[in-house]
Amino acid sequence: HLAGFINETNPPENVKTILTHSCYNCHSNNTEYPWYNNIAPVLWWVSFHIKDAKADLNLSDWDNYSKRQKDHKLEELIEVIEEAEMPLKEYTWVHQEARLSAEQREAILEWARRTKTLYGLGPLPR
Repeated sequence: HLAGFINETNPPENVKTILTHSCYNCHSNNTEYPWYNNIAPVLWWVSFHIKDAKADLNLSDWDNYSKRQKDHKLEELIEVIEEAEMPLKEYTWVHQEARLSAEQREAILEWARRTKTLYGLGPLPR
């Protein structure tokens, strides 16, 4: 499921761990729904957020993205990590292990910027 993404982007072990705990649950096909997801209002809210997250970035579909899409997805990832918009605060309330320290954010940013050079497209226009 995530092998194409991992093999192509080659994150170091510390970044793989961060991605596993902070990103994959919403941004891959490896979603593990919590027990409280069976309660109707929660079910709708969680399902909406996960569907929206996968529409923005589904790392399980990495092999299906074009070079330009991959470059753009990494640019967006860099932006949301720089702005501390991800992981969502609503998610980290329940999943405290998904909270990112300054060092973890920097590790993701360093990896994402380096990986972006694989696609040779340069920065996207702002």
